[in-house]
Amino acid sequence: MSTSSIPLLVSTRNRHKLREIRSILGARFEMSDLSILPTMPEVEETGTSFEENADLKAVAASQLFEGWVIADDSGLEVDALGGSPGVYSARYAGETASDSENNTLLLKNLKEVPEKKRRARFRCVIVLARAGRKLAAFSGIVEGMIASSQRGGEGFGYDPLFIPDGFSETFGELPVATKNRLSHRARALHQLRAWGGWC
Repeated sequence: MSTSSIPLLVSTRNRHKLREIRSILGARFEMSDLSILPTMPEVEETGTSFEENADLKAVAASQLFEGWVIADDSGLEVDALGGSPGVYSARYAGETASDSENNTLLLKNLKEVPEKKRRARFRCVIVLARAGRKLAAFSGIVEGMIASSQRGGEGFGYDPLFIPDGFSETFGELPVATKNRLSHRARALHQLRAWGGWC
């Protein structure tokens, strides 16, 4: 990998996600988000898997940006709910649902599920693309449990509900540095950073 910084477009308009990715990847990458492509339309996430949705977003942006592009698709899989919300995690409570609304619905759907049966995992797939072509995909998983109530103000999404294995705190309560060391997104991004095709 070159020692100079690598321009990298993150195909997202989620400022929380960009900040997290920037923190994990570090200074070797000069990152921007879709705010530099204001005319790019929203990409409809019609895929049936995280990789398919990440692929759609990465390839679409790479057709408009001269350089490396990554897109992340991530979500929460709850065993007691048959793997839901899965690819619908961001819109679990509706297309325009807030994080709080999604968390509230998840707790409602788990109301009758005992604590020991609330196994879940965060899954992330990151696709790397350039010039309209998918180059590679990287995935990460972190296992854990769903708390009985929202706890903590850090992170975003389902972080206030997810307790990673080996901890008693949710991602919403843990220090950002701790989450960024063990999260599903961190695990996928570490593979991306180690990818041998940078030039």
